[in-house]
Amino acid sequence: SDRFTPHDAFSQFPVAGYFQQSNSMPRKFIVGGNWKCNPATIKEANDLIKAWKKSVSSYDKEKVDVVICLPALWLFNLKEQLSELGFSTSAQNVSKTGSGAFTGEWTAESLVDLGLSWTLIGHSERRVKYGETDEDTAAKVEKCQEQGLNVIFCIGETLEEREGGKTDEVNKRMLAAVLPKIKDWSNIVIAYEPVWAIG
Repeated sequence: SDRFTPHDAFSQFPVAGYFQQSNSMPRKFIVGGNWKCNPATIKEANDLIKAWKKSVSSYDKEKVDVVICLPALWLFNLKEQLSELGFSTSAQNVSKTGSGAFTGEWTAESLVDLGLSWTLIGHSERRVKYGETDEDTAAKVEKCQEQGLNVIFCIGETLEEREGGKTDEVNKRMLAAVLPKIKDWSNIVIAYEPVWAIG
């Protein structure tokens, strides 16, 4: 089909029952914003949040989760300010390892210890620019499941893959890698973000 949905992929796997079971449970809507490496300074980030405090209208937190994915260096500094707005703070990445001699990494355990409840995994920029594989994303999801850390799991095809008729194939492959690692679907959100549609 021209339009891929996660349900299409799950229906092709023996574990489809897990998806159908979780799909029957009530889930809140989620609105996520990924700052990537923006803005350039912590002052600009603080100014942006101050502007939000003046302009963000109230919303029903029982119905919607708002999650902001911050640059790693600002996670701890800005978490409380975002919490005052009713927003959750997310990391943009997480290690596939546990603690140990892994320079430059941060673990699921460390994120939970900082009071964070979310992380992105599998963003297209991590896959394309940094060589993150399906196996890597699966290992990361497994670590997050062990720690009870919520995951926004990103999937999506490139323009070349879409034009080549590989949309379903690519997204099914990305999902197939992580399905065996997921024990608690309440901690997983699948974000279908085709690479060609990113502005």
